[in-house]
Amino acid sequence: MRMRNAAAASKTRLVGYARVSTEEQQTDPQADELRAAGCVVVHAEHASGADRGRPVLAQVLRDIRPGETLVVVRLDRLARSVAHLLSVIEQLEAKGAHFRSLRDPIDTTTPQGMFSLQVLGAVAQLERALIAERTKAGLRSAKVRGRVGGNPGLRARDPGTIRKLRSARDAVHLDAMLAGLDAWLPTVRRMRPDQPWGDVVQVLNRRGGGQAWTAQRLRRAVHRLASEGIIEASLLGRAQRRPADDRLVALVAGIVRAAPAMTLQQVASQLEAMHERTPRGGTRWHPSSVRNLLQQAERRGLLGPGAEPRGPSAR
Repeated sequence: MRMRNAAAASKTRLVGYARVSTEEQQTDPQADELRAAGCVVVHAEHASGADRGRPVLAQVLRDIRPGETLVVVRLDRLARSVAHLLSVIEQLEAKGAHFRSLRDPIDTTTPQGMFSLQVLGAVAQLERALIAERTKAGLRSAKVRGRVGGNPGLRARDPGTIRKLRSARDAVHLDAMLAGLDAWLPTVRRMRPDQPWGDVVQVLNRRGGGQAWTAQRLRRAVHRLASEGIIEASLLGRAQRRPADDRLVALVAGIVRAAPAMTLQQVASQLEAMHERTPRGGTRWHPSSVRNLLQQAERRGLLGPGAEPRGPSAR
């Protein structure tokens, strides 16, 4: 049985995932180690390990196929907690895929690796039980002494306390939005209000940047910043309804304005990833189709000054 498992593991297609926390750090050392271990492709991401909404990792988990193995150099490159690690492995198991850490005894294609995983799960369950028991014991002790947990102002529904808490929460939320503003606001400014929110979200999510957007979430963020006077309220204007061809022209122009260095082939690949149909209704985009749309966009003045259609492999 052990020999069969080893043989099966050797034929498994290995998919690497490398992560660093900041843009200044490089994923190259991890990528080199993953390729040396046999990974046919390596996905790299710049994001905090505490952030569960990592778009590259989410895409890997969506695209991984049955029988493939997700490989990381160390466990902390994938997750910062046992609970998150087990959650990712459950998603892989649901897809019929496996998981392996090069520097840790975790390899779900082997009996030893599965045993280590079960130990981790038992430790996580014990930790949750101990925390719950300590919490209950603390509440019981406080009740004996006549103390009741929680904020007294909130228990009394005091308006002043509620306002302070809401203000503090809003300030934290605003600070978080301002910290990541440079990653998404330029694209929003280039595409809004000419493009609908759904198209803007697709462009942002395909480019990555640390968070997965929805149209509702992006609209709320822009509305909040506009209400604070930080950005222009005109971005919230209603996008005009366009025929299908006009929409594609505006969409391609928006993609190129958001990433001017993209080639025609790269734009075509992004349109396919966004599941956009060609003007003739097909699903396969060619650089020539993108060039035609860009030429229309240029004639309509949608590309901005100095913009020109791009060749298949050069700007």
